[in-house]
Amino acid sequence: MSYDAGKYDVAVIGAGHAGIEAALASARLGCRTVIFTINMDAVGNCPCNPSIGGTAKGHLVREVDALGGEMGKTADECTLQSRMLNLGKGPAVHSLRAQIDRNKYARVMKHKLEQCENLVMRQAEVIDIERDGENWLLTTRLGAVYTCRAVVLATGTFLGGRIFVGEVSYAGGPDGMFPATELAGSLKELGISLRRFKTGTPARVLRSSIDFTDLEVQKGDEPVTPFSFDAETPPKNSAVCYVSWTNDRTKQVILDNIHRSPLYAGMIEGVGPRYCPSIEDKIMRFSEKPRHQLFIEPCGAETEEMYLQGMSSSLPEEVQIAFYRTIKGLEHVEIMRNAYAIEYDCCDPLQLNATLEFRDCPGLYGAGQFNGSSGYEEAAAQGFVAGANAALKVLNRDPLILDRAGSYIGTLIDDLITKGVTDPYRMMTSRSEYRLVLRQVNADERLTPIGRELGLIDDRRWAKFEKKQAQKEAEMKRAEKTVFSPTDALNEVLVSCETSPVTTGVRLSELLRRPQVTYADLTPIDTERPNYPREIFESVETALKYEGYIKRQLQDIAEMRRLEKKLLPKEINYAEISGLRLEAQEKLNRVRPENVGQAGRISGVSPADISVLLIWLSAHNEGK
Repeated sequence: MSYDAGKYDVAVIGAGHAGIEAALASARLGCRTVIFTINMDAVGNCPCNPSIGGTAKGHLVREVDALGGEMGKTADECTLQSRMLNLGKGPAVHSLRAQIDRNKYARVMKHKLEQCENLVMRQAEVIDIERDGENWLLTTRLGAVYTCRAVVLATGTFLGGRIFVGEVSYAGGPDGMFPATELAGSLKELGISLRRFKTGTPARVLRSSIDFTDLEVQKGDEPVTPFSFDAETPPKNSAVCYVSWTNDRTKQVILDNIHRSPLYAGMIEGVGPRYCPSIEDKIMRFSEKPRHQLFIEPCGAETEEMYLQGMSSSLPEEVQIAFYRTIKGLEHVEIMRNAYAIEYDCCDPLQLNATLEFRDCPGLYGAGQFNGSSGYEEAAAQGFVAGANAALKVLNRDPLILDRAGSYIGTLIDDLITKGVTDPYRMMTSRSEYRLVLRQVNADERLTPIGRELGLIDDRRWAKFEKKQAQKEAEMKRAEKTVFSPTDALNEVLVSCETSPVTTGVRLSELLRRPQVTYADLTPIDTERPNYPREIFESVETALKYEGYIKRQLQDIAEMRRLEKKLLPKEINYAEISGLRLEAQEKLNRVRPENVGQAGRISGVSPADISVLLIWLSAHNEGK
């Protein structure tokens, strides 16, 4: 028996990091939204590592925040320890990472959903989805039928979830929850192509069973940089992490039991993440390495669970205990939650367009791990775009399309829908050819105007943004106008910075262009410096130091966007275009690029093929 459970504008299936951002974006844009979760106590759960951000991932969090999303704000509220990664490298790869209180994070996020206007939460498993004219019908296991105009699929690792621990395998979701067992069949009936991926999580262990005496202590940075550009006060460091290493004994225990690993025993068919291998993968693939690093991280302020970062495994529980106890500091460790691998269903993202809508299923969107990515941050970014676009479609407004030259979010989506995935996709700074322009510090400058246009940045925050931009502009002008005389004090500073002294007057901007010189170095002589936030000076300094490189990259961006404006007809049959190589024809017909720029990024499409396309497009347009 079924019953009518009501009508909604947008439905979001899943309440993990993708689902949360999708639901909030949709509801805040004015659409009546319902979000489904299998377990109401698992909303915003962090089933793997208790952290937000990381290399390139921190960029995504700050970009979501700049657009009006929620992950950055909540991470700031729940921070235990904050560190800026890659400070020894250039500003393009600086990226924020925070250890968070995972339980608090989930509670705070759930409460934000509960308080959000236009948003309804339901604990239910959606088992069927079907098209009904202009609407979608969603049926739960208990027979409730919801009518919706647009749907976001954000199923995470629950869809067809299966747990593996040694020889033991069973249907299940993360953290001991139920999986979604029937929805995949319904999606296949819609013509959606699914594949199996897998991921894993390390064990959680009891703090009191760890000997921290001789372990390396890893402290947070001071001062702390918040994720959110809207933060009034930065979070505080209240915890430390620890570092240890595997050894020859660890390696031997794993090698002696490798035949019991479901991955090497052939039990797992799903493809795992290339850049986050299990410890048995590390031992087998990098056999020449004498040791592997692990980080011992707190899971929260009110729990004694500690997370063993870098030690995911699907070996049997007793083997896990054995190899963990070979590691310094873990000789007597007690496992509270064993490590496991989880296999799940996800879609082929080549079926999606830049709005994350399925090309052959209008009104149906994918987000997060369902799209073949990995990571909380990648999920949140996609969730925001999918949820916003679902709402914009319902409202009959222009879609939100972020290109790879304007954001890491755009890079992420473009990679997924253009190149596809063969393993769970992870964002890295190397994936962006425009990373010097796409620094995390200027995410607000790039994206807050877009969030404002969408309607997700309120007047108060917009005024704050405009004030910051005015300060930056004023400081840039001051740096160009301020001239310092060649005094002994100035030259002492320059010599101490290991750069040449001056004999004539020199502008502040010219001093800051020197690689060795920073604002901090010039503090004693720059006495007229205004009392601006430190990020203003960091931004100006970076803009001056990398001025030439930034100009060159902006030229590349202009060329890319020129090609992006050359739209390709949806009905085009690439097999009929003479001059295109066979591989290019096949790839182009499969991906169905929206423009020439996107076509050029498809693997197997050469510059010569692009030239053919441009000639064909010119002739095609002239013939109209």
